[in-house]
This record gives sequence, C-alpha cells and structure tokens, in this order.
Amino acid sequence: MKILCIGDVVGEPGRRAFREVVPGIRARGEAQAVVVNAENAAGGRGITGAIAEELFAAGADAITLGDHTWDQKDAGAFLSRERRAVRPANYADACPGRGWAAVATPVGTIVVANLLGRVFMNPVDNPFHAIDRLLAGPIPRDAPVLVDFHAEATSEKIAMGRHLDGRVAAVWGTHTHVQTSDAKVLPKGTGYVTDVGMTGPADSVIGREVGPVVRKFLTDMPAKFDVAKGPCELCGCLFDVDPATRLCRSAAAVRYAVP
Repeated sequence: MKILCIGDVVGEPGRRAFREVVPGIRARGEAQAVVVNAENAAGGRGITGAIAEELFAAGADAITLGDHTWDQKDAGAFLSRERRAVRPANYADACPGRGWAAVATPVGTIVVANLLGRVFMNPVDNPFHAIDRLLAGPIPRDAPVLVDFHAEATSEKIAMGRHLDGRVAAVWGTHTHVQTSDAKVLPKGTGYVTDVGMTGPADSVIGREVGPVVRKFLTDMPAKFDVAKGPCELCGCLFDVDPATRLCRSAAAVRYAVP
C-alpha cells in the first residue's frame, strides 16, 4: 500500500498545487491512497465543506486538521457530517466531529487519526493518552493506522513516533510548514517523519507574503499576513505499508514544484 501523506495546504495556491499534482501521482501509480492536512486550506485559516469536496474530487481519501480546525463558521457542521475528515482526537469529546476514521481506498481500508501537540500550543488534552485510548478501544485492529501529529516541537513529535513505534503504520508531523530530512522506518516498523512540509506558495514565509512577516519581526507592529502568490510546491511523505503486517516498509519525503 503506497500511501502519500501531504503537508499543510495553504489557501487557494495550495489547493491549486494539490489539484495539479495529485491526480497525476495517482494515475502513475506512485500513490494508491492520499491523506492531506487541510487546516490552512481556507485562506490560510481552517477549512470549509466546499473546500473539502474540492480536495476529495482531486484525489484525497482523507483530510486531517489541526489548531485552526474551528476558524471557519461551518466547521462544526461539516465535521459532523463528513466522516472522511478528522479533527484532533485530543479535543474535548463534546466537540463536533471525530478524531479518527476508517476510510475505504482502492487498496483497502486505512485508519487515519489526528492529534494536536501541547508544547508551544494552546491547551488540549494529552495526545499520548488520547492515542493510547483509541488504540486500546475503538480503532480497528485489522487495518493500517496512520497518525498525523499536528505539533510545534520536534521533540514532542519524535517522542510520539517512538511511543507508537510498532503499534501503527506511520506517524508524520504537520504544522511547521517546513519539511524535515528525517523520513525513516523506526526500529519496530513504524514509518516516521518529523514534518512533511507545506503545500503552498514557495516564495513565502511558511505560505504568507514575505514583506508583512519581515516587518512584523522588525517592528513588533500588528500586520495582516495574506497568503502569498506565485509558484508553489507540494510536500509530503510516501509510506509503503505492508497490508499483512500493517507496518511500514519504507518512508520517503517527496516534493513537487508547481509553476
């Protein structure tokens, strides 16, 4: 099972990159299933139902989110009805939506889970305890489990990978928008990368126009950070998962340029 996990889609430019790259990847057989983090897909903040449908139509099998989950007003209603989109499992149980989903793909069912980090982030429940509860309870044991850990600190992400090694097929980090160079298979068979990177404008500061961000750092004055324009890149990690063992055979970071 070749599963491509794609990093944070930023605004319309990121969606354009997704639309232009993913159908070809699937047609060439480079990936048989696609999971995409889309928590910045709506103008850089959150997601809407219409944007989710756009991503599904372009080749996404499942959508993960993060700390901007609730930024769009229809997010709660959308997540309540769309089972292929998951929000962090360590949000309060009363929140709309769910933290994991079993998703049918052309190569069989996969389980996708989403977690939110706590280091340098707003307060949420412990993500380590949350995933342990899911694995001990409702998550099926007969399908590969893939975990998007939306977190800031590299140490927290690495610790999560080690915590889940041998228990899930893959763990990948999102949120920083910068692809790391440590894609690997951990000792017990879990594919891992600290951050898969961003899908959005290449000439930017993590997807935003350069000038206002630099001025903010120079002056500490408030500034509006609009999504940048121009050429894009699509970043992710390709995990080759053995359906028999439900563990990973290889993990490789990928990056596609989009003029």
